[in-house]
Amino acid sequence: QAMAPLHPVAVQCQEAQVVVTVHRDLFGTGRLVRAADLSLGSASCLPVSQNPAESTVTFVAGLHECGSTLQMTPDSLIYKTSLSYKPTPSGNVVIVRTNPVAVPIECHYPRKSNVSSNAVWPTWAPFHSTLSAEERLMFSLRLMDDDWSAERLSNGFQLGESLHIQADVASEGHVPLRLFVDDCVATLSPDRNSSPRYSFIDLSGCLVDGRADDTTSAFISPRPRQETLQFVVDAFKFAGDDRNLIYITCHLKVSPADQAPNPWNKACSFNKASGLWAPVEGTGDICSCCETGNCPLHG
Repeated sequence: QAMAPLHPVAVQCQEAQVVVTVHRDLFGTGRLVRAADLSLGSASCLPVSQNPAESTVTFVAGLHECGSTLQMTPDSLIYKTSLSYKPTPSGNVVIVRTNPVAVPIECHYPRKSNVSSNAVWPTWAPFHSTLSAEERLMFSLRLMDDDWSAERLSNGFQLGESLHIQADVASEGHVPLRLFVDDCVATLSPDRNSSPRYSFIDLSGCLVDGRADDTTSAFISPRPRQETLQFVVDAFKFAGDDRNLIYITCHLKVSPADQAPNPWNKACSFNKASGLWAPVEGTGDICSCCETGNCPLHG
């Protein structure tokens, strides 16, 4: 691949070794990573050379070196290793400003042909590399104004009002993601497993509170964007308890945006007019388990 911030890792699979050239602008932000924070393979091999003018470092390793692994298929020998970036604090020892990265690297060689690159070029693509940032997704759950325009300044409600809740995930640098709310539980303490507890979203995305006769609770459809999910829940309090503070804990998750919603990944509301469960997106059958209570918990 061309050496540029858009393609910061270039791999050459040679006859007996792999050459990995890394642009220190690993994230394409203009902030160069430190060469000392880069290593190759499980053995953490260090780069053999640096090019300060081009801001690159180069690793050279035998196919069996640096902790690489060999996988054999009927047609290929596949040598696997990975480039690792593990940021270490500099200056301020408490914080870092980049995430660790693992770049899987594979070299594929045909088992039934001469391994010499001269013999198989140009009909054989000699390498495959992918860049994958392993980072924690940033989820948020916020109380919003009634028109969803801004975060609500107060978290106080009167019975009879509705809570407008918005769940988001920051998906920069990832494949497009679709956010789901797996479950939400209300409790009188921060411990979501304490008693009494009331699950108003359950069964992997069923807004079960909307099934009650006296509520209008529902997911908002359509979404404003794939990585956001909004829902309205009528205000409530725990019966027989005079405390006026409740805690809401929700489990948020994502799936690839190009993956069709299914019984594991869904956002279903009960439509009182039709008497049926309806999804924010996807086919109606994915919500059928909201009525039976037999939704699969994992998928």
